[in-house]
Amino acid sequence: MRTKPESSCDAVALPSLLDGLTDPSAVIDLDHRITAANQAYRDLFNHGRKVCGRHCFEVSHRLKVPCEEAGERCPLTIARRTGGRAQVLHVHFTNGGKSYETVSARPLHGPDGCLVGFLEIHRPARVASTGSQNGRLVGESTAFRRTLDLVTRVAPAPVTVLLLGESGTGKELVARSLHEMSPRADEPFVPVDCSGLTESLFESELFGHEKGAFTGAVGRKRGLVEAADRGTLFLDEVGDIPLALQVKLLRLLETGVYRRVGSVEQRHSDFRLVCATHRDLERMVEEESFRSDLYYRISAFPVRLPPLRERVDDIPLLAEALLLRAGQERISRIHPETLAALEEYSFPGNVRELQNVLQRACLLCEGDTLLPRHLPARCRKVDGSPRSPALDDGLVPLEEVEQRYLRWAASTFIGDKKELARRLGLSERTLYRRLRSLRDADAEA
Repeated sequence: MRTKPESSCDAVALPSLLDGLTDPSAVIDLDHRITAANQAYRDLFNHGRKVCGRHCFEVSHRLKVPCEEAGERCPLTIARRTGGRAQVLHVHFTNGGKSYETVSARPLHGPDGCLVGFLEIHRPARVASTGSQNGRLVGESTAFRRTLDLVTRVAPAPVTVLLLGESGTGKELVARSLHEMSPRADEPFVPVDCSGLTESLFESELFGHEKGAFTGAVGRKRGLVEAADRGTLFLDEVGDIPLALQVKLLRLLETGVYRRVGSVEQRHSDFRLVCATHRDLERMVEEESFRSDLYYRISAFPVRLPPLRERVDDIPLLAEALLLRAGQERISRIHPETLAALEEYSFPGNVRELQNVLQRACLLCEGDTLLPRHLPARCRKVDGSPRSPALDDGLVPLEEVEQRYLRWAASTFIGDKKELARRLGLSERTLYRRLRSLRDADAEA
C-alpha cells in the first residue's frame, strides 16, 4: 500500500464523508490523531473536552500510547497492514461509563491513491458488558476479552462453532450470544441437552415422530431440529452422545435431511449449529469413543471458554452482576475481605459455583454487607497467597492430604490439564476423574 506524509496528500472531503453516518464515526490520520468527527462521536467521547486534534487512544482508552503498545489489537494498524476493513472488540471509556464496542476501521486514500488516514466507526457490542446488565456476559479480564473477540468475529459467519470449557463457564450463554449477533437472531434458538438424551429418545426428541411410531406415541410430535429451522441449534454436551447415535447426527449435519420416527418422508432443516462440551473430544477420538468425522464436522471454529480461576479479575464484576440478577438489592456491599477470599478460591465449579456461593451467603447475611463468615469454609481466605497443601492441622487421613494437594495443584498450575497430569505422574483420564470427584465433594460441602 502506498503512503505519503499527510501534508503531501490531497485532503479528503471529511464533512461530506461523516454527515450521513449515524454511528459514532471519526477520521483519524496516520499518527492516530482525530482530524474530524461526527456529532455522535463527540457526544460519546468528549468528556467535556474537544476530541478533534487529540489521539484516538487518549480519547477512547485514556492511554498515552497506541493500543498495540498497550497489548490491544488496533484496528488502524490492522487496516494499514492489510489494506482492507478491520474490526476489533474494545472496552472504551465513554461519557456513559465503560462499555464494550465493536470498532471497525477502513483506509482512506487521496486522489493519487496514497493512504491519508482511516475512517473509524463505533457500535455498541450487545454480547457483553462491564457491569450487571441482565442476559449479558460480564467481564474485563484479558482471558475473557480474548474469548469475546473470537465470539464477535465468528457470530455473523455461517460457521459451526464448538465451545470448549469446564462445567459452569457459561457455554449456553455464549451460544445465545452467538445467535443474537448472527443474521438468524430473529429466528428460534433451540438448545438440546445431549447428556439427558437416552438412546431410545434421541431420534424422537431431535427428529420428532409420527402417531403410532412406537408405544406411547399418541400423536405427531415436531422434533427440535424442525423447531430450529432458519435459526440456531445448540447441542450442549455433544461429547455425551452415544457412539451408535453419532452417525445419525453426522448425516443430519452433512445433508440437513432427516425423517421423523415412523415416517418415510424426508424433511429438510436449515439451521446454524453451535456445539459445546466439557470433554476432551480429541482424546475421545483417539480412544475411538467419538467419531473422527463428526469431530471434524463440528470443530470448524473452536472457542475455549476460560475457567474462572483464569479470570480472577472478573470476580468483583461477576459477583455484583449475579447479586443483582438474583434480586438481592438489600445487599449493597461486599466486604473487601470477602472479595479477597473469593479471588483466592479456585472455583472448580466456575461461575455456576460462584453463583451458588453468593446465594448461600445472602441467606446467611442479616445486614447489607457480605462478610467472609457468610462464605462456605472452603472459600474463606487463609492468607495472602493460594493455599498450599501444608499439614498444619495435625495428623489427617492420607486421602485428605492427596485431595488438598490436588486441589492446590489444579488452582495454581499454569498450563493445560495434559501437562499437569504428566507432572503429577497420572494419566489425563485419571486426573479428570479425580478432579470431577473433588468438584462433586465441593458441591456437597
